[in-house]
Amino acid sequence: MSVKRQSGVANSRLEGLRNLTPAQRWERVVDATGLSAQDAALLSAPGALSLATADGMIENVVGTFELPLGIAANFIVNGHDYLVPMAVEEPSVVAAASFMARIVRDCGGFETSVTAPLMRAQVQIVGVSDPYGARLKLLAKRERIIAAANACDKVLVELGGGCRDLEVHVFPEAPGGAIAVMHLIVDVRDAMGANTVNTMAERVAPLVEELTGGSVRLRILSNLADLRLARARVEITPRALATKDFTGEEVIDRMLEAYRFAAIDPYRAATHNKGIMNGIDPLIVATGNDWRAIEAGAHVWATRKGHYTSLTTWEKDRRGCLVGTLELPMAVGIVGGATKTHPLARLALKILNISSAGELAQLCAALGLAQNMAAIRALATEGIQRGHMALHARNIAIVAGASGEEIDAVARVLAKSHDVRVERARDLLEKLRQGEPTTGAKEA
Repeated sequence: MSVKRQSGVANSRLEGLRNLTPAQRWERVVDATGLSAQDAALLSAPGALSLATADGMIENVVGTFELPLGIAANFIVNGHDYLVPMAVEEPSVVAAASFMARIVRDCGGFETSVTAPLMRAQVQIVGVSDPYGARLKLLAKRERIIAAANACDKVLVELGGGCRDLEVHVFPEAPGGAIAVMHLIVDVRDAMGANTVNTMAERVAPLVEELTGGSVRLRILSNLADLRLARARVEITPRALATKDFTGEEVIDRMLEAYRFAAIDPYRAATHNKGIMNGIDPLIVATGNDWRAIEAGAHVWATRKGHYTSLTTWEKDRRGCLVGTLELPMAVGIVGGATKTHPLARLALKILNISSAGELAQLCAALGLAQNMAAIRALATEGIQRGHMALHARNIAIVAGASGEEIDAVARVLAKSHDVRVERARDLLEKLRQGEPTTGAKEA
């Protein structure tokens, strides 16, 4: 199903955003999204997450740790514009996502959809000599077990969610003896669902023991959310992919060669998929969701065909257009947990102006596909380092001690000379401060 938004950003095409100061960029985003003055003030100074709030979120708190928060522009998903907050430390990620979204928007944008928000809770049963018999006993009492699970969360049931079904998996030759594992299939609505399904699994454990004569051990959700999928698709014309060095047709053929490499070689696929998660994880972090759960589910999903392979597919249609698709588990929520306790997670959701977890999941899939498109396009043409090192040069300039306008001045020379080292940056910074020229034969 495709989750539609009712209203939101009128136009995510914020031209010239990269040339503004952080304060000016934030002003543009605030104007575009209609955020209140109170919301806008959260990013006007550091420390939005108070120490008191942090102390209630995890154990042994001694402070807070901040990440850069950027805004990916240009996104059109299912016909609607989005400005996408991304919390990430790696250079080029936000820029790459925005650039690819700009190309895609001229070709109609991203098409996305999601399945129902179904999560699995696993109940491990040991000490059964007849695991297949135990399986049938549980299936025969399906309605009773589902009713017991739903008794845990009447609010969820009233919202249209709750335990929907159960499965029983048998492992007759497990080390230490046969086991049966019952799965509760739970519609968690707009929550990620971990607490809900874990509570249900614990609640039904005594009933499971009664029915099977076995002993229940683990009662825990699975992060392989294979029933809760997000999907994204793009269709790009050759003209949109043309560069000064390559025709669009050449770029498409080169990108397909890069994809096929990832499809057959797990060493390449690992880096290829990491690039996909470069797009997804920053949005997951920005909205206070569990990026480790998303990573776990995605990488197991990548092995579902018997070997580790690309999460995306890239093809060429009859008209010669490049078609990219991505499908992966996406267990995200917009209620509960850090999404509600972290002030900046709440702010990120307001910037997105989304109405459901399904809508967030679709944006994650679109971001992952955009990031993958950016990576294989760069790899297949000028190489990944050209754009990445230009942005990385800013980090090196900062490490060398540059500040303010010095950062861009030093970074430009580092990138142009293809010599992005701290020692080189310090030398350039010293020359800059002494009024000496920083562009010469070595930098030209």
